[in-house]
Amino acid sequence: MSLNDKNDFIVIKAVEDGVNVIGLTRGTDTRFHHSEKLDKGEVMIAQFTEHTSAIKIRGKAVIQTSHGEIEADAKK
Repeated sequence: MSLNDKNDFIVIKAVEDGVNVIGLTRGTDTRFHHSEKLDKGEVMIAQFTEHTSAIKIRGKAVIQTSHGEIEADAKK
């Protein structure tokens, strides 16, 4: 992993109430280690670290990364 990968971050903007942002750990066992709930209009900036290897987003949100922008849809 390069230093740039470790310091990479994403911006998450909730488009509806109740968007869940869940951090997942690194290592041999992937586990949840942190979660936040965002309401409509709230913004969270999340960073990948030595402990966070993935971020799961559940709900309708706009996600911005250094690779572009994507929309997460709510479960129907």
